[in-house]
Amino acid sequence: MDDVVSIDTLAAVAAVALIAAVLAGLLPRLPVPQVVLLLAGGILIGPDVLALGTPADVRVLADVGLGFVFLLAGYEIDLRLFREDAGRRALLAWAVSFGLAAGVVGLLGAAGVVESFLPIALGLTTTALGTLLPVLREAGLLRGRLGRYLLATGGVGELLPVLVIAVFLGSQGRASAVVALGGVAVLALALGLLRHGVREGSRLADVVRAGQNETAQITLRGTILLLLALVAVTDRFHLDAVLGAFLAGLVLRHWVGTAAPLLESKLDAVGYGFFVPLFFVYSGMSLDLHAIGEAPLAVVMFLLLLLAVRGGPVLLVHRGALAWRERCQCALVSATALPVLVALTEIAVRSGTLTSEDAAALVGAGAVTVLVLPALVVTLARRAAEPSPQPSPGGPVGPGR
Repeated sequence: MDDVVSIDTLAAVAAVALIAAVLAGLLPRLPVPQVVLLLAGGILIGPDVLALGTPADVRVLADVGLGFVFLLAGYEIDLRLFREDAGRRALLAWAVSFGLAAGVVGLLGAAGVVESFLPIALGLTTTALGTLLPVLREAGLLRGRLGRYLLATGGVGELLPVLVIAVFLGSQGRASAVVALGGVAVLALALGLLRHGVREGSRLADVVRAGQNETAQITLRGTILLLLALVAVTDRFHLDAVLGAFLAGLVLRHWVGTAAPLLESKLDAVGYGFFVPLFFVYSGMSLDLHAIGEAPLAVVMFLLLLLAVRGGPVLLVHRGALAWRERCQCALVSATALPVLVALTEIAVRSGTLTSEDAAALVGAGAVTVLVLPALVVTLARRAAEPSPQPSPGGPVGPGR
C-alpha cells in the first residue's frame, strides 16, 4: 500500500516546513536559502538519520508538490521571452552545453569511467528552475532586466531536457513518444483556447468572475484540475509527468490573462504554503546517503562537470549583455539541478540506460548544487545591494595622517 499517506510522517514533514520558514524569518542573513533548510530537514527525519518516516509515506502528496513546482515554473515564463535577446542567448547556451556534455561524456565512456551516454550528457544540461523560484523571488532577482535572463536560462534548462527525456528515455518507442508528445501539446493548446469561449458579459463569464473568491474559488479549482489533467495525460502516455505540469503553467499564464488578478497569490498560498515545501522535504528524505558516500569522487566529478558544462557556456554567451556579477549569477542558476535530474535518473534506471551507481552520483552532485549554488547567487545579490562606502569629507586618509 505505497499510496497510503502516513499521518505521523506528514506531521513530521509539516513541522520541518514550519521550522524552515521560521528560521528563514528569524535569520534573514542566513547564508543558505529556505529550500536548503527543507532538504536538510528531510534528510534529518528520513530513514538514514532519525527514521521518523519513509518517502513512501508521503509520495502521493509529494507528486502533487512536484507538479506545483513545475506549474509555478511554467507560469513564471512568458514564451515571448524567447523572441528577445535573453531567450536567444539562453537557447544558444543550452545548445553549446549539450554539445560539450556529449563530447565530455563520450570521452569518459571511452575511458571506462561511466557506462551511460545520453542520460549523463542530458543530466549535465538540466536546470532546476522550479527549485530556484522561491529563492530568486525571496531575493528579488526575478524583477528587472536580470530577471528576464535568469528566467530564460532556467526555462530552457528545464523545458528542453524534459522534452528530450520524454522522447528518448521513455518506456515506449521514440515514434510513439513523439506522437504522444504532440497529443499533449494539442491538449494544452485546446485548453488554452477555451479561454476565448468564455466571452465577456456572458453568463459563464459572470459566474467565473463571481466565483473567484469566497467558497467557490472557481479559478483556483480550475487551475488544479488543469494541473492534474495534464499530469495524468502525460503519465498515461508514459511521458515524464513534469512535462504536463510545466505545460499546465504555460497554458495557465495564457488562459488566465488579466481575468483573475488574485490567482497568482492563491497559487502561491496553496503551492508554497503546503505542497512545494512538502516536495522538498520528501526529496531530502529520498536522498540515498549511503550510495552517495560510497562514490564521493564521482559526485565531485559530476559537480565540476555541471559547473563547467552548464555554467561555462552561460558565462560566455552572456558577454556584452550582462555585467560580470550578473553573468556569474546566471551561470550559477543554470548549473543548479535536482528535480529534473531526479526524474531523469529514475526514468533512465527504470529503462536500463543508466546504472544505479551513476544515478546516485548524479543525484548527489545535483543535491550539492541545490545546497550551495543558490546561496552563492543570493550572496552576490546582497553584496550588490550593499551601499558602497562613502569617502570622508576631508578626503582619503593616508598612512601617517
